[in-house]
Amino acid sequence: MDEERQIFIICQILNERSAQDEKWGEQNHNPVEWMSILMEEVGEASKEAIENHFNPDTKILDKYRNEMIQVAAVALAMIECLDRDNWR
Repeated sequence: MDEERQIFIICQILNERSAQDEKWGEQNHNPVEWMSILMEEVGEASKEAIENHFNPDTKILDKYRNEMIQVAAVALAMIECLDRDNWR
């Protein structure tokens, strides 16, 4: 994959992070809570992957891709919280 495409994807992840902060504010969960949030997002991505497996469709793959952006954004939020050292 070329660097320009990678930058585009990273920008999408950062935009999702901004949307999360706008919706929820700064989140400072403990590791178990964060893992629950992340696994919920992974579950949504998994659902779209399974749906596409049994009913191949570009629209489903678009949903899968969007869910993966959310997975990456939540993982980034987890690292940000860890770096703030501000667990609840």
